[in-house]
Amino acid sequence: MTELNYKKKDFASDQDVKWCPGCGDYSILSSLQMALTKTGTKKEDIVCVSGIGCSSRFPYYMNTYGYHTIHGRAPAVASGMKVANPNLSVWMITGDGDCLSIGGNHFIHALRRNIDINMLLFNNQIYGLTKGQFSPTSKQGQVTKSSPYGSLDRTFNPGKLAFGAGATYICKTLDSDPKHMTDMMVEADKHRGTSFIEVFQNCVIFNNNCHQEYTDRKTRSDHAVYLEHETPMKFGKEGNLGIVLEGLKLKVVEIGDKYKDQDLLVHDKHNKMLSYLLLSSHEENGFPKFYGVIYQEEDETFNDQVAAQIEQVRNKKGEGDFNKLLFSGEVWEVK
Repeated sequence: MTELNYKKKDFASDQDVKWCPGCGDYSILSSLQMALTKTGTKKEDIVCVSGIGCSSRFPYYMNTYGYHTIHGRAPAVASGMKVANPNLSVWMITGDGDCLSIGGNHFIHALRRNIDINMLLFNNQIYGLTKGQFSPTSKQGQVTKSSPYGSLDRTFNPGKLAFGAGATYICKTLDSDPKHMTDMMVEADKHRGTSFIEVFQNCVIFNNNCHQEYTDRKTRSDHAVYLEHETPMKFGKEGNLGIVLEGLKLKVVEIGDKYKDQDLLVHDKHNKMLSYLLLSSHEENGFPKFYGVIYQEEDETFNDQVAAQIEQVRNKKGEGDFNKLLFSGEVWEVK
């Protein structure tokens, strides 16, 4: 617990929040404001960076430093901030269109570099701000304003993309469970490196109930597994369902005569192979979604590497001189 004694309202700005009534973004905003009361970071050391989209209005509503960048470029700006000032707690806010379409290249390279920032991906499977075009995470066949006969694109899996790019922290949560969301944000802040949090978020206007099966309180217990490290994967309203590993495949089983609690797969967030199976599994029909920290590994961060390299060169060559560097070598005078 922080000794700074911030309240949630301390992180709310004086701006009117202009999201549609009922939008999942409200819950995410509230959860981050709550999470920041628990991280122990001073307000002046926190910055929110966003691209373009409904989600990317986020910095306006946070009483922290903020930067609203151009479409898809938030990872680049967030990276520069962290390298220039390693003491900052940097939160990058993005949507599925901003992050995975125009910003896809920046996204994967920030992950592979393992820059010490936190990424929040709002995934509502649609372009909301521009009134309902299909996004990279829209379902194949989905009818939208830009796909009147159904989208032909195969659906992007953000978690698998992050895994393939070398992410050191991958987590999933949902806008309808603010407590879980807050806990995941606090955990992500502790991670040294890029923490990637995918939030399943509802767009009430252009893609309402897109995650209903997995997020509705009445049905989600039968369709969602809340992962905890070193804990068996058990779920269901009656707690009678579980996940087992058969060969290299995950399988949903009913706990009873054939399968006992001790047969269930135990989550290990450091197990790379298991994490890949969990990230891939929701593509199979009838499989539950997995929430929580799916994968985590410790590795050197890019910002630490940059600082170490600068120190190494300084020790070897002394303090730098920008003017001397600028006028070194072959130069021209333009008249």
